[in-house]
Amino acid sequence: MWRDWALVGVLVPIAVLEGVLRKDLPWPVISVILTAGLVPTLLWRRTRPLLMVVIAFGVPSVAQLLAGSDSLETNTMVYLLLLVYALVRWGSGREAVIGLTVVLAKASFSLASTYTATGIADVIGGSTVLLLGIALGAAFRYRAGARMRELDQVKLLEREQLARELHDTVAHHVSAMAIRAQAGLATAAAQPNAATEALQVIEAEASRALAEMRSMVRVLRRDQPADLTPGRRIADVEQFASRGRAGPSVEVEILGDVDDVPPSVGAAIYRLAQESITNARRHARHATRVEVRVAADETSVRLRVSDDGETSQIRQQGYGIIGMVERADLLGGTCVAGPNPDRGWTVTAVLPRAGAAT
Repeated sequence: MWRDWALVGVLVPIAVLEGVLRKDLPWPVISVILTAGLVPTLLWRRTRPLLMVVIAFGVPSVAQLLAGSDSLETNTMVYLLLLVYALVRWGSGREAVIGLTVVLAKASFSLASTYTATGIADVIGGSTVLLLGIALGAAFRYRAGARMRELDQVKLLEREQLARELHDTVAHHVSAMAIRAQAGLATAAAQPNAATEALQVIEAEASRALAEMRSMVRVLRRDQPADLTPGRRIADVEQFASRGRAGPSVEVEILGDVDDVPPSVGAAIYRLAQESITNARRHARHATRVEVRVAADETSVRLRVSDDGETSQIRQQGYGIIGMVERADLLGGTCVAGPNPDRGWTVTAVLPRAGAAT
């Protein structure tokens, strides 16, 4: 990562500057070489945390034995705490145990010499800093693990929902094709026109089934949840209209011809409006009105959901907004959510009328 290289580029000059300015180093050249030479271990601290810890804490011990001095370490070597953090954060359980054993052994010898030279205060301070690095690594490791478990749960729920969608949509189209094919075979001899009509219906149903299958495959190939629930139409958005007895009133306006919009697009518009209204009711402080506007033309369907709540409170981009963005992207459209210039929050989505591009 470029930040790691930047960190290396900063620490090396600092080590050289400390070697020049400090007069209490008995071996300034060796100390600077040792400090600067171990800085590159930061570059591999995420991928090889145990090896980097063994090198960074083992080499100074060997150098001190060979030089016969315990004063080769510089203040710049405090960056070694990053290796301790990385060991606990990214290392496996076995690597963490082995690495911490090496770190604590080296720290014990260093703190023992520190206690002899300066007293108990520096020992307590050094131990606290070391334990703080270990605690931070463990905390961020637990947080990352909890988030991964949460994402796994969300993806599991997503796949269960996709199974229901497969049954409700694709299976429906396949069943219609099978029935029409049977009817066409039964009437082909007596009524050739009926067989032709059946083939036309089968072609249309097959096209719809392929479109739904492509949408579901795109969802399954993604790491984040993005559901596309059929069964709802744009006209169902009018059900969200309310007088605002228990919250802000919801005003719904639908413009244009939405009757022949594909089910996938209609369902996506419905879910986007539903999530946007839910977010407005949950997070828009002192909101009195939520405006929902759906406009359809020959090429696209546009959704705009806006509230008049306070914008001082920052709304976190949770799974709801992520799901809306991915749901729109799944159909080849866009979804943008953000605060208004003066007051309120607006969600704008634009979906192609024909659905996802083939």
